[in-house]
Amino acid sequence: MTFSILARDPASNAIGGAAATGSLCVGGWVLRGDARVGMSASQGMSPSTLWGEDVLAAMRGGQSAETAVATVTGADRGRAQRQLAALGLTGPGVVFSGEENLPEISGKPFDGGVAAGNMLSGAGVIDAMVAHYLAARGDFASRLLSSLRAAADAGGDTRGLLSASLLILSPDAAPLTLRVDYHEDPLAALDALHARATSGDYATWSRQVPTLNDPERGVD
Repeated sequence: MTFSILARDPASNAIGGAAATGSLCVGGWVLRGDARVGMSASQGMSPSTLWGEDVLAAMRGGQSAETAVATVTGADRGRAQRQLAALGLTGPGVVFSGEENLPEISGKPFDGGVAAGNMLSGAGVIDAMVAHYLAARGDFASRLLSSLRAAADAGGDTRGLLSASLLILSPDAAPLTLRVDYHEDPLAALDALHARATSGDYATWSRQVPTLNDPERGVD
């Protein structure tokens, strides 16, 4: 029903995620993050937003992504219908995929990230997403966004796409959280929203608000 990617970007000291689905409001359902801890993507036939928050809480308590995912998924009797990916600030990414999710189901950790999906046209969707992200150039957000397009071009969600989202967190910058909740071409709409959010007066203002590393910063 959804495909997503989580990654770290050492060049910008940021973590980020992107997701798209054939249903509504993927940004509200799937992506969660804490710049001090890591990222999560909770999705599936019966996705649990609690999983997304709980895995971050476990990581905040000192667990690795692998242990946190095992802790959260193992305690849920409904886990067969859910999928969870997690990525810490260090260490490998992890995916859990319940066996009752609609095929094709796929998950793939890679150097500095992890990708996952369900109800895909084929397992090659996630392979294409990861390969494109690793080969892409440009800034972090652009690489994440273009990996969504690569996944869609490889077949994507069997139903097509209706929503897409991007979340980037850094101790040195304001959160970049962009959501297209419903659109006939959500990837194009997300690209356009990203262009607006990273240019002009809005971008100038967002570079002056408080951050983790500069919590007392204000507008000039």
